Amino acid sequence: MIIAAMVDDQLKHVSPEEPRILIVGAGIAGITLAQLLRARGMHPVLIDRSPDSRRMIGDNRAGYMLALMPMVDPIIDELECREAYLGASVGIDRYIAHAHNGKVLRQDHLGDLLADFGDYRGISRSALLDVLTDDDCPIAFGTTVTGLSDDGATVNLVQDSRSEQHRGRRQRNLGQEAALAFDAVVIADGMNSRTRRLLTGGPAATATSESGSTAAAVSGETSPESSVDTTWGGWVCWAEADGDQSAVDEIWGDGFFLGMYPVKGAVGVFLGCPDTRQPLGPRRLAAEVRRRLSVLTPRIDACLTAVEEAEAPFFWPLRDSRALKWSHGRTVLLGDAAAGFLPTAGIGAGMAMESAGVLADELSASAVGTSAAAALERFEARQRPRVEAAHDNSRSLARLMFGRSRLFAFVRDQAFRVISIRSALKPILQLLESPPRRM
Repeated sequence: MIIAAMVDDQLKHVSPEEPRILIVGAGIAGITLAQLLRARGMHPVLIDRSPDSRRMIGDNRAGYMLALMPMVDPIIDELECREAYLGASVGIDRYIAHAHNGKVLRQDHLGDLLADFGDYRGISRSALLDVLTDDDCPIAFGTTVTGLSDDGATVNLVQDSRSEQHRGRRQRNLGQEAALAFDAVVIADGMNSRTRRLLTGGPAATATSESGSTAAAVSGETSPESSVDTTWGGWVCWAEADGDQSAVDEIWGDGFFLGMYPVKGAVGVFLGCPDTRQPLGPRRLAAEVRRRLSVLTPRIDACLTAVEEAEAPFFWPLRDSRALKWSHGRTVLLGDAAAGFLPTAGIGAGMAMESAGVLADELSASAVGTSAAAALERFEARQRPRVEAAHDNSRSLARLMFGRSRLFAFVRDQAFRVISIRSALKPILQLLESPPRRM
């Protein structure tokens, strides 16, 4: 379970024989890494800027329905939480692709395609965090990094007096910076990482639109990050669970996209449109999509109704990011801070967990007094090519998915009748066929 624990309290458990490791960001990547290191007898310090656990795992945040591919299975097994994982998720067996008018184009048995590698399961973000923190997981809430030395050895931390670990306790110098030394600092605070900017010198990234045009970086300099802007976004909400929790449905429309993703006890709904149509709002867009569909299955009807009736559904801009370098001295990027995925291939969370496993290998093999920078460089050399292959696949699928015209939708429908799911996911299958070597 998640336990609020101040930085000083976490540092008390670090022995002189182990490296001092700071993990910034208690999302999927950060928690996975922390729990793996703790399972190996280490004591990393985990911090998060959220004031408490409720804000950290709230269902109104992006990415709250996930499809996890088999690359997460070694992590689940090492943490000995498979029973909890199976109980908190649903097995995904079929992918159902619909044409722009709602008719079924094809059904593919993803379960059969992935069976040789392991499980493919749907789970909510909050449920996954519960699974990963089945054993105690100390986190310093309300804590941010405001400064890093050149090699990441010294970190300036600010802890917010409003965070839950302070409730009922009196602390000295609340809100003041403390400079602490660590052997390694892992930045895992998301795609819009604030801490990453301390390394890269600013928030700017080279932004590439869906069409491939590139926006200028700040001051004309080469940016340390790149991003793709699909110029689409969408509203996310929950619908009630139905009688077929093993199937994912997607409608690739002309100027809209409707995705329906089962998790335990619910169906996650994503209703997307070009950014220019966002002012319509979710209710009007859902009603318009309903009128344009000639086939309205019970699930499609229920999911559109859920969007229409949702109170302030979350709007998810479909952008990604990619850091061109992960390791900087004794500091390294992990998860979305290194490569924030578009949801088109459904693999971002899985790759974040796999990356955490590889980084745990390198850090647990690094002794006090040895070069943490070398361990982080080895991690980047091993994992960045794998992550970027999956990242490229997500970008390729986005170009196929987000079309606006009826002609584009018609041509895409015809192409999708003949393009196999195996071909579409070939880069992902190649990653599964050659997993990273675990120590």
